[in-house]
Amino acid sequence: MVSFNYSTTVYYKDIDQMGIVYYSRYFEFFEAARTKLLASIDLTVTDIELLGVYLPVVHAECNYIEGAKFEDNLIVKTVIRELPKLRLVIDYAVVKTNNTKELVTGQSTHVFINQKTSKPVRPPKQVIEKLKPFFNLNKERQ
Repeated sequence: MVSFNYSTTVYYKDIDQMGIVYYSRYFEFFEAARTKLLASIDLTVTDIELLGVYLPVVHAECNYIEGAKFEDNLIVKTVIRELPKLRLVIDYAVVKTNNTKELVTGQSTHVFINQKTSKPVRPPKQVIEKLKPFFNLNKERQ
């Protein structure tokens, strides 16, 4: 399992007329968090693209439990639970810095596609090698 906690603050630009984070902003928080998650294991989006592969989002969901408010300090807990075969699935949970109660949960699913053909491909070997140390493959096979 690969995990990373991304910290952010709710700014005025993030809130709606009711004073809570506008629903689409959470997807922006997720994107920033997954970028930092990959960078935390020395794997950047640019690195993946230099391998001739894109990693588009093919599915995204967000479950709104309680709204964050202006100037809240948030942590976006980001997790990759399984070594990708064809799809990379990332889970998210948003909490206030001083609390463990989940405000929002979500998930994004990405596929590896060849840049030239736009056809799905297996993850590049270099990507798997960066991810593999975080998974106990012997335990998963039992």
